[in-house]
Amino acid sequence: MILSCGEALFDLLPSAETDAGFIFDACVGGSPFNVAVGLSRLGCKAALFTGLSTDPLGRRLERVLKEEGVETAYVVSKQNPTTLALVGLEAGGIPHYSFYGHGAADCSVDETDLPDLPDLVTAIHFGSYSLVVEPTGSSLLELARRHRGRKLISFDPNLRLTVEPDADRWRRRVGAFSEIADLIKVSDEELEALFPGAGIDSMVGRWSARGVQLVVVTRGGEGALVSLRGEVFEASGRTVEVADTVGAGDSFQAGLLCGLDELGKATKQGLEQLSLDECRHIVAFAMEAAAVTCTRRGADMPRRPDLPALQTG
Repeated sequence: MILSCGEALFDLLPSAETDAGFIFDACVGGSPFNVAVGLSRLGCKAALFTGLSTDPLGRRLERVLKEEGVETAYVVSKQNPTTLALVGLEAGGIPHYSFYGHGAADCSVDETDLPDLPDLVTAIHFGSYSLVVEPTGSSLLELARRHRGRKLISFDPNLRLTVEPDADRWRRRVGAFSEIADLIKVSDEELEALFPGAGIDSMVGRWSARGVQLVVVTRGGEGALVSLRGEVFEASGRTVEVADTVGAGDSFQAGLLCGLDELGKATKQGLEQLSLDECRHIVAFAMEAAAVTCTRRGADMPRRPDLPALQTG
């Protein structure tokens, strides 16, 4: 089982403007929430660790998890409200987020909420703004440290400066996770925002030298740069008719972890044994997952029949 850790919220996407204001579509979301749902839709056993509100929105989030087949045993019930994210779309369907979640349930996880994880959980994924808001951020870092060396640790910063505008705070948290993670997925735009002028090759080399087994730098439609234990290759992107790119990175992450799981490599030891050929096929599979999501409105993750078989030679 793969445990995804972090926020769970509602994305508000404007669907119409009226004389009185706006009409919104409210869609379940949050990067770690999306990854858990994406994994389950692709046929992997998945669970989510987060704080969910007892308000109607929080109860709806929990129902969706159960309907999607995501294990909810690690969900922590909170009296705090549910986070809302207002999504505006820029040119090319690129989303811009405004978050309303100060003191919300997913931002209020403390160390007393951390779960004991059985051997059934072989990999843990961490990501997005929940890593830099307190007390959740420090709690998730502690969870990662507890399982360093025993479970596969996956990390996607999913930079959200509209939640925490202090780039230094993000850099410190990225630095802390880069000392722990076995797998890091990050976009080229996030790297430039966090480490301006450093260069992709430099950052990939730095993380690989720290012991990160797999580093994937996504570049939108241009594909991805991948480093497996220091062996670097480029993966081609897919050309599709883009509705928007909401959830594309989460679909990629789910595809990446699912691909590892299908090959029996979603463990720390398994990732260490992953071959370059297997890695190429897994990244191509993740690309397909992200491409499907780009053709849909919102973070609508693909199901297994939507994707081709994972080819391995």
